[in-house]
Amino acid sequence: MIHITRRERFCAAHMLRNENWDDQKNLEVFGKCSNPNWHGHNFELFVTVKGEVNPLTGFVINLKELSRLIEKKVIQKLDHKNINLDVDFMAGKMASTEVLAIAIWKQLEAGIQEMGGILHCVKLQETENNFVEYYG
Repeated sequence: MIHITRRERFCAAHMLRNENWDDQKNLEVFGKCSNPNWHGHNFELFVTVKGEVNPLTGFVINLKELSRLIEKKVIQKLDHKNINLDVDFMAGKMASTEVLAIAIWKQLEAGIQEMGGILHCVKLQETENNFVEYYG
């Protein structure tokens, strides 16, 4: 078993807010991330696939095909978008990095399986200091 990772990037805006709370409670819990005028990040996405090396290609998965899948299912939907308002697979969900990583996993898992790989990890880096890793 071997792991291979593809990195992609996107820029997106979001706001963290619980509509059941008043502005003060949202500010206490989410800080400046609850700004009603939004804020944005330059995200880095790392998609790790695992599997056995195909003796005919030397690949676990073709990284060009993986990149195309990520572009179609994730990047085109997120890049320069508002996660809260514009992204179909985030409708009705909290736009936290944790929830976004889970949603990205769900966007990619079936396509990676069709390519013969197993999705191992989605790592989403929101800032230089903050990232999440989701293993399904």
